[in-house]
Order: sequence, then structure tokens, then C-alpha cells
Amino acid sequence: MDWSQVLASRALRMKASEIRELLKLLDQPDIISFAGGIPDPALFPAQEFSQAMTNALSGEAAKVALQYSVSEGYLPLRSWIRDRMERLGITCTEDNILITSGSQQALDYLGKLLLSPGDTALVSWPTYLGALGAFNAYEPVYDRLSLRGNRTAAQYQEAAAEAGGQVKFAYLSADFANPTGLTLTREERERLIDLSDEMNCAIVEDGAYQQLRYDGEPVPPVLALEIERKGDIEACRTVYSGSFSKTLSPGLRVGWVVAAREVIDRLVLLKQAADLHSATLNQMAVAEVAAKDFDGHVAHLRDVYGRRRDLMLDALAREMPEGVSWTHPEGGMFVWVELPEGIDAADLLATSLKTERVAFVPGRAFYADGTHGNTLRLSFSLHEKEKTDEGIARLGRLVREAMA
Repeated sequence: MDWSQVLASRALRMKASEIRELLKLLDQPDIISFAGGIPDPALFPAQEFSQAMTNALSGEAAKVALQYSVSEGYLPLRSWIRDRMERLGITCTEDNILITSGSQQALDYLGKLLLSPGDTALVSWPTYLGALGAFNAYEPVYDRLSLRGNRTAAQYQEAAAEAGGQVKFAYLSADFANPTGLTLTREERERLIDLSDEMNCAIVEDGAYQQLRYDGEPVPPVLALEIERKGDIEACRTVYSGSFSKTLSPGLRVGWVVAAREVIDRLVLLKQAADLHSATLNQMAVAEVAAKDFDGHVAHLRDVYGRRRDLMLDALAREMPEGVSWTHPEGGMFVWVELPEGIDAADLLATSLKTERVAFVPGRAFYADGTHGNTLRLSFSLHEKEKTDEGIARLGRLVREAMA
């Protein structure tokens, strides 16, 4: 059968994730990988999860853990998230929260809910490539979200109309963005709310790295600022997406969405149609582990990852030739590197894998228009000093050769 004759038009926009392919390199012991933005498995609270799983599968609890459940998610977990959101300035109830299979599923649902073919999604330039992958299936047009320029709401709307649709949402990670590691100022967040109010579009706030701040002063989430301005989450246009993947466990696939009840109710319908509900056993285990000592665990993560960030920044300062620049993130897992014009990071990676045996993610994949081939993303989450120093030294040598 010729499947190309029956595929939906959206299928032609689906592409393999460069990161998912690069993760296969982790099985090669001689590769020093700065590619995947993945937590260090040595830091997982494995014993706590082992006990939590045992508890969830014992006695009366097992009848809940192994049975069908409500699409909204396990109530004790939603209650814990409600309290956590309150600490961030996001006042809500359990009815404003939906549990998803990781925050990636939330992005897919929001694309499905908000985008018609030809509509415009405003995204950072560069932006999280997993978001582009999630949104691509719904055939949007992408436009560059700029909160430091002079572009007006009317100009965004005019461009969207010329493309055949309307601006539906602005997507961004306000804290320690993937891939750049950059954080929006309070003024930029306020500007985003102003623009979205003028355009009558949604804001999709990706909070995957929000807990991983190593220095600097915290800035309230966009949703918290909007609630402060408008008085009630039900009056807000921001949809906040959170995740336990970078703090407790990515493998259990537990994330959440916080939004006005009208949005949650519609997302619940999508959840029912897609997979009924996220795995209750996993939700119960996450709820128990989070309730015991989430803050203490995250504090340890910040100590470890903060030190590893510093190690990478120090190594870059020693090893990179003049003409190369990089970000200095206050948190998260990534450093964004810009090479001189004319050096293509994809070609550099191909050479690196053959010679220096260092992996990273070429930057072009993070741009909706496929430009900026002279950029790359490095993750510092996995390695201590010896491997970081060696890997960046190899990479620096490779860059100097490319510049020669």
C-alpha cells in the first residue's frame, strides 16, 4: 500500500526529534554527551519511589491504583499542586488543574485545542523544539515573539491575517528557557500580558524548569502576574504547564496544566478522547514522594546542577576561541552557544562524532524557520568536572579547527 496517498496533510509536517535521536548516543561509553537535557539518574529518589509504589499497590490502595480513574487526575496530587501553585502566586483550586502524561502532552493538547490550519503561534526565536513538534501537527504559521522590540499587537495581527488566520497564542518558557537558558524580566512578562490582551490571544507558559534556579532573584510566573492584575484565575488568558520530569522523574510522565476552568474543562474532553487518564499508579507515587520532601530534594538538585553549570561556564571561558559567545543562565539545564557566521553546527556535530566523540544539539532545530545554523545547545546536567573539562576542551579544539 502507498500510505502517502492516505496520510493527512498534518502528517507531512511531523519530523523526528533531533534530540531523541541523539539520546541513542548515550549508550556509547566513549561519547561525552552534552546533548540531551535530561536529569542525572543518580539523583532520582529511587528508594522513595520504590516505597511509594509498594504502598500504592498494597491493600485498599491497590484498588485505586489499578482501576480506571477520572480524567482530571488523582485528587491528592492535584491538591498538592494547588498548594505549590499558591506559593508561586497562582491562586487556584483543584478544578483549575489537569494532570497530563508529562508537560509534552499538555503542549499537544493545547495545539489541538487552539490551532486551526493557518493560524499563527507566536514563539521565541529560538524555542523549545518539542513545542514546535507538538504544534506542527495542527498546521500553524509561526511568527517571532519579541518582547524587547517595538512590534505592536496590530502588526502581529496583520501578519497573521495575511498568512490566512489569526494569532491564537504566544508560547514561551519564562524561566531558564530551553534551549537558551534565558529568563524573562518582570517587565517583559508584563509586556506579554499587555500584548496578549490587545490581541485577545492565549499565553502558553511552559514552567518545566521553574524550580531549578541557582542564583538571581525569582520572578513571578506570567500567570501569577496576570492573576495579580485581574484578580481571579478565571479572568486570565495564561495557561501554565508544569512537570515533575526535571525534579522527580521523567520516566513516570507526570505533568500538569493550570488554567481557567473553561480551558481545563475543554482539555479534559481531549484527555478523555486520547487516553482516558494518566496512569493512576504513577500519580499516586509522585503524590507521596512530593509530599514527603519535595523542597529538600529540589534544594539538593539546585546544589548539584548549579555547580555543574559553573563548571561548564568556566570550561567554556578557558577553551573557546575569540568570536564564540554563550549565555550565562541563572538556572535550568542549558547553555546556548553562538559560533561565528559560516560555521554550521550540524556539520560540526557530524565531525565531532567521528573525531572528538562529543555530542551536542545543533541550534537550527530550535528555530521555526530553520535558520541560525551557527548555534548549538549544551546541557550541563549530567557531568562533573573531569568529563565537562575534557568534553569542552575537545569541542573548543574542534571549533578552532573550523575557524581556521
